[in-house]
Amino acid sequence: MAIFIPAFWVLLVLCVMLYAYTRTALPHVENTELKKFQCTYLIVYLLATGADWLQGPHVYALYQSYGMTSHQIEILFVAGFGSSMVVGTVIGSFADKCGRKVNCILYGILYGLACITKHFSNFWILMVGRLLGGVATSILCSAFESWLIYEHTSRALDPSDLSTIFSHAVFGNSVVAITAGITAQYFADSFGFVAPFDISLCVLIVMCFCLVFLWTENYGDKTSNVSSSLKNAVHSIKSDPRILSLGLIQSLFEGSMYTFVLEWTPALTPILTSSSDSHHSNRGTIPHGYIFAGFMVAIMIGSSLFKLLIKYTTVDSFMRPTLLVASISLAVPILYPTHQSCIFISFVVFETCVGIFWPAMSTMRGKYVPEETRATIMNCFRVPLNLIVVCILLQNFHQTTIFKCCVMFLLLATLCQIWLHRHLQESESRNKLKLNSDDVSESL
Repeated sequence: MAIFIPAFWVLLVLCVMLYAYTRTALPHVENTELKKFQCTYLIVYLLATGADWLQGPHVYALYQSYGMTSHQIEILFVAGFGSSMVVGTVIGSFADKCGRKVNCILYGILYGLACITKHFSNFWILMVGRLLGGVATSILCSAFESWLIYEHTSRALDPSDLSTIFSHAVFGNSVVAITAGITAQYFADSFGFVAPFDISLCVLIVMCFCLVFLWTENYGDKTSNVSSSLKNAVHSIKSDPRILSLGLIQSLFEGSMYTFVLEWTPALTPILTSSSDSHHSNRGTIPHGYIFAGFMVAIMIGSSLFKLLIKYTTVDSFMRPTLLVASISLAVPILYPTHQSCIFISFVVFETCVGIFWPAMSTMRGKYVPEETRATIMNCFRVPLNLIVVCILLQNFHQTTIFKCCVMFLLLATLCQIWLHRHLQESESRNKLKLNSDDVSESL
């Protein structure tokens, strides 16, 4: 346990130093319009993610306090991922047709209703809350980003600035996560496990008001219905290898990431064996708050590294070693299952890769996913992602087997990224050859 608290402070110092370095090494934004636009987006987005983070730490504890069995809690979690998987694609089509701003307001309404259900100890009411929360999560992971990319393009801002906004969003999200965790713990200790959900509801209300007054509306393809939007999205995925590979990379990486969220606690918690009975064992305790905060700081470090990496090379290039390092880091608990310090360090490395992955993935989606069906395609990406998590939740796999699955998924994601990079290089070479041949033809 001795490593966790000092490691948090070391990571925090590294984060501050790296952030200060990026402020001096990278050019400052002088565009007033860009600053205003970035602020408009981040205020709403960080309120939305803050409401989500407020709920996360105490969902399991709340269900337990209502007398739910482990099997019932497992079913509730599966229902959340399942609703996100099934309803998410329809919600994405709704965003493209009826408006991304309206869809983001719907996120606030659905998640707010999910918070209200937490006041009831009835299993089926809680099930409704999980279903609503699953749909809301699909909106959070698609509509907000779709709105940002459309507005950034329509305002004719520098395309390179979009990557910076994504990096700031990831950095800010980590700060919000730490703040939300501390706030949720205070209110849970003072007023009970349901209190953080009431605070989340208040944040969602504020977010909706900010949305109404700060954001303008934008759309994908307003003329198509839900079924045609889905068909167009599937056609785009099948016909464009760039979109297909992005979908595979996202599903494989985030499927591993969500599985990691469920497994890091038992992986880091030492097994204590009773001296009176060598066959009887129970787990010790770890400082969950410091570990979680350390992981969030590692994500912040990753977002700062992303800003430096994108200055010197392309996203599709540096994502290859990033995904490979992520796969190696999750192999550590397989190779050294009893070495707590090694496992923790490897998890910090993985979270740093997560901090690079999020803005990098958003940047690539902004380049290659068509605007008309952007939200629909993004939610299609989440179908295999949720399927991976649901399958792992429903199986009583040993922890080693689960991490082996994660390593395999991440290695497959690495191969997809390598293939995408080669495809983009070949396309660029063909375009250069075509331009050169055109120039020769014109000169003749």
